[in-house]
This record gives sequence, C-alpha cells and structure tokens, in this order.
Amino acid sequence: MDTKVFDAKSLLDNLFDNGILFETGVDGLYGRSGVFEEVIERFERLVTRLGAPDKATRIHFPPGMSRATLEKSGYMKSFPQLAGCVHSFSGGEREHAKLLGMMASGEDWTELQQATDVALTPAACYPLYPTVAARGPVPADGVLFELSSYCFRHEPSQDPARMQLFRMREFVRIGTSEQVRAFRESWLERGKAMIESLELPCEVDLANDPFFGRGGKMMANNQRDQGLKFELLIPVSSQEKPTACLSFNYHQDHFGQTWDLKFADGSLCHSACVGFGLERVALALFRHHGPDVAAWPRKVRAVLWDA
Repeated sequence: MDTKVFDAKSLLDNLFDNGILFETGVDGLYGRSGVFEEVIERFERLVTRLGAPDKATRIHFPPGMSRATLEKSGYMKSFPQLAGCVHSFSGGEREHAKLLGMMASGEDWTELQQATDVALTPAACYPLYPTVAARGPVPADGVLFELSSYCFRHEPSQDPARMQLFRMREFVRIGTSEQVRAFRESWLERGKAMIESLELPCEVDLANDPFFGRGGKMMANNQRDQGLKFELLIPVSSQEKPTACLSFNYHQDHFGQTWDLKFADGSLCHSACVGFGLERVALALFRHHGPDVAAWPRKVRAVLWDA
C-alpha cells in the first residue's frame, strides 16, 4: 500500500488487493478480514482503557431501533437523506407469485414490501435517551454510558471511509450543561492524545452535521457558531479533506426536551457524546502504516498489542 498516495480509489484497491476488505457488489458495504477486525478489537480495548476511570455504564443496542423512536428523535427533520427503514413482504400466496414473476422478469419487486416498525440505527446513542427517560429522574450528578452499535447511513460511495454500515463506539454524558461540557472537553484532550499515540497525523476542528435542504445551511451555521460539534480529522482518502474519525458533540437540552429527560427538581437535562468511528480509525492505521500489521511502528504496536 503506497502510503504517499491519498485518494479513495487507490486506498480501496489496495485494501482489496491485500485481502483486508472484500467486495460485496454494493458501494459502502464490505466484508472485513480477520486482520481488519483484530485492529478494531485492539483499538476498542484502547478506548476502554482510557474511559475506564470514568466508570461508565455499558449498554449495547442492536443495529435496528424502533421506527417511532427515530421519528420522535427529530432525525427525519434533519437527515432524511441518510435514514433507512426495514421493509418486509406481508402479502399472501397471490402476491408472492406476483413477486416471483416480477423478479424473474427483472421488474422492481420491492413495491410489494411494506415498512416494518424497525428502522436502521443511524447513531449509537439514539436508542439510549428514551431508555434513560423511562427510568425516571436523572440523579443530580448525572449519568454516563458507554455504547457500541452498527449504524446505517444511506450515502453510497467508493470512498472506503464512507461506509453505509459501520460501527460506532460512544460515551454519552447526561447531566447539567456544566457537567456535560466538562466531559466533552476532557475527551477532546484524551481523544487527540490517543490518536497521536498511534502516530497518526490529526487535527481537531469545528464542524457541523450534514443537515438537509435549504434550512439545513442555517442549522449548520448555527451549530458551528455555538461550537456544538468538533471533529478529530485524519487524512485517510484525501490530504485536502481529512476524514472525521472522532466526533465531540454537545446537544444542549435537545434530547432533554424530546424525551422529557429531567432532574428531580424538574429542570431539563443536557447531553453530550464522544463518538469513535471504528472502521475509519482502522482505515487510517492501514493507510499510514501499511497493510502488514507486523511491520507497523514498534510504538504503535506497543499501544495496541502490548498494553
């Protein structure tokens, strides 16, 4: 793998040629080799070690969530272009015969499917907020959770750093504005130090989410003006446009209002999260250190394998 060449095609071709990723016929959907998975596993252990002093409660959600929860969260207002919903056949024998005939003739048979109650999870933290709200008032010192999940975003691309199905590891802090902002600040420092320990070039920069439509530009500007989102960027597919591999987000009281997350005195909770794009970090490591993990720099291997 030529670590001096930065473009999506050469990176993807090299990953295929070295048996690190495997084609599936769909852009943004790839099989992963055992070596790729081992790198992700080692990186997750590093994240666990760094987060251990905070004593977060660990929860795992499946890659699907309630469609009603997704709708209530407001995701469809801001990112309808990214959302996915699970559909399924619900007809009888006559409709089944029609479906098979349409498949045989190359017609679009998906019109015979209907949306189920399951949506694909777009971010690991989305199922968490109603779960916490159902437990009653949030303690005065707030709560902290550690999450991991496969996530889906419909943005097919030949850039391997922009997968449609990918894994997110998150820490989510729910509490007062001061508590959650202090949490985010601590991870801005820890996150950058962690990536630098892997000898990866990086920078932290102000960012915004890809809001939809004409109103989305105003929302993006507001997000940047208020400093609500920062990203840790690493050159993966491009030097000029580095890839966001970690994100640090302050939601204000958005999820507090949406899910009635409150303290015992009735005041609304604020929330913040730090997210680790596991595949993106793994891709950055292969891009900068090469396809042979045994030949990676000694210090990098010590951080990932020896600790």
